[in-house]
Amino acid sequence: MWVYKEIRTLGDYVGYYARHDPARTALVYEHHVTSYGELDAQALRLAHGLSAAGVTPGARVVYLGKNSDDFFVALFGTVKAGACFCPLNWRLSPPELCRVLADSEAAFAFVEPEFATLWASMLEATNLDVPTQEVDRARAGDDPMRRWLTGFSATELPAVAMEAGAIQLYTSGTTGDPKGVVITHDNFNHMRLCEHFEPAFEWKSADRFLVALPNFHLLAIGLSLQSMYNGMAVLIDRQFEPGAALQSISTLKPTITAFAPAMIQMLLDHPRAAEADFSSLRLVMYAGSPISLGLIKRALSAMPCEFMQFYGATETSGAVTLLRPAEHNLAREDKLKACGKPLPLIELRIVDEAGQDVAEGQPGELWIRSPSLASGYWKKPEVTAAVFDRGWYHSGDIAIRDEEGLYYIHDRLKDMIVSGGENIYSTEIESVLSTHAAVAVAAVLG
Repeated sequence: MWVYKEIRTLGDYVGYYARHDPARTALVYEHHVTSYGELDAQALRLAHGLSAAGVTPGARVVYLGKNSDDFFVALFGTVKAGACFCPLNWRLSPPELCRVLADSEAAFAFVEPEFATLWASMLEATNLDVPTQEVDRARAGDDPMRRWLTGFSATELPAVAMEAGAIQLYTSGTTGDPKGVVITHDNFNHMRLCEHFEPAFEWKSADRFLVALPNFHLLAIGLSLQSMYNGMAVLIDRQFEPGAALQSISTLKPTITAFAPAMIQMLLDHPRAAEADFSSLRLVMYAGSPISLGLIKRALSAMPCEFMQFYGATETSGAVTLLRPAEHNLAREDKLKACGKPLPLIELRIVDEAGQDVAEGQPGELWIRSPSLASGYWKKPEVTAAVFDRGWYHSGDIAIRDEEGLYYIHDRLKDMIVSGGENIYSTEIESVLSTHAAVAVAAVLG
């Protein structure tokens, strides 16, 4: 059933290739190239460092910083120590970050200098004393985290339970206080299983994945982990900036990358887009929000590669549906608005307010049943029970299923506009506006 039987936890991703092909490239960040053998040794040293600092299995370790190779060292080291890795959304306001920090009960933190002042104010506001390790990859020859790691061994640690929390990501869903979604090692195992049975995921060890998405988002973490499970190299942009992303695509030659629709819009709008070299790309994945018809048509025309849409949620640990490359057909424009069909082993329902299945073509809330569903929300049993109801995750998204089995996400249930007793979906209006020659960007609010 499993592709790599030796891989049982996230820490095994790098350990497997460190044993079987240690010289294989794992990470490329700026001028730093890290092999799987080097990454595994660094992660083991970090795990021993956390243990020496009093971090016990099950504890939460937070990370406040942007994309770098050190982010992945911290991630794999944390899970090898049996702790749960919790990247913080540095885009949140200070009060929101304080609530997340307090809720996480963090036992240790990795913080970049860019956020040092913010971190100090968070500790003061929450009255917490969290041991903190500085992360500064820009300090050539005096990297503080690498210097810290030299004090610890790279010996193996005790095995980690597959049911243990591996990564905790905070989400508000679009409304309300952030909730910590606990994704276990076994959740990721089953996500890999669903992908393995999916023919559209033809990810090969020679592929190179460019990640410019923010590291606190499951799309960035999930696709990076999927890449490394398959022995690929992950090429890291510190953060998304359209000019830098175009440069990375032209020079680093990724074969696969992923963007949110708004990022694709910014790439194509950039003055240097016409001269960018997209020839290495064979697949662009997009996710995070519905894409307008005008934008996907423009992207298909401008970038000579395949496109695949990814719909999922933090709570599902990864993709639920795919609009596969073969379904990106400009001759059938109406189908380009779909989020696709479910992956193998995943079941979907569209239900009314009473939880009854609606007729084909009728809107309702999308419910999801998957072997990769997250274990629940950190310290919120009541919310967990309400949202993960008898094996079904209540997504809060309004969807429609057509006669071909394609699913369409229309809006968030809480964002739907009601006018004169009629339901209006903002994404539909945005899609129409985006096809007009005089419209560059559209946003519709209730």
